[in-house]
Amino acid sequence: MSCSSDQEDEREVLRSIFDADENFIEVNSTTFQYKFGEDGHTQSFLLEISWPLDYPTCLPNINLDAFYNKHITSKVKETITYRIKEQCEMCLGTAMTYSIFDWAKEHLHELLEDNQEQEEERREKQIPKEDSNTQSKKKDKREILTKAQKRRHADRTNFKGERERGWNWVDVVKHLSKTGSKDQ
Repeated sequence: MSCSSDQEDEREVLRSIFDADENFIEVNSTTFQYKFGEDGHTQSFLLEISWPLDYPTCLPNINLDAFYNKHITSKVKETITYRIKEQCEMCLGTAMTYSIFDWAKEHLHELLEDNQEQEEERREKQIPKEDSNTQSKKKDKREILTKAQKRRHADRTNFKGERERGWNWVDVVKHLSKTGSKDQ
């Protein structure tokens, strides 16, 4: 069998297997993407596999440079690519795209283990540690009202703490009587 007929057979198999799977995308006839993990979660990535002309007798191209993978460090991307290429070498000469996607799905947590550790370190650096002095300063900023001030505030507002409707309306007749008419 020629490489093009092997590719056509594998393409049909992939379409039938991943027909209803939202995570699978066929970009073109030789490029396929699969999203692993939950959408928007740090434990997820998008794997793109593209076939060269002489695939499956040679290794497919592995790409993790999609925008979706921006949360993954380059070191982790290199590790994932290396481990996937190891799997591809074991399947060389056979249809391997489904096997690669299936293997990556099974080993998702292992592949992203280093990324999770680096993510936790980055979060620790970003969160400033607050001491007890800053917390007490925040509490002191609260305005302290006297009983009379609280009573006046309650008289001006309704039971929800809001001012009554029309509190800032202008009495038109009163206003016009003060300004006078154009004739005067």
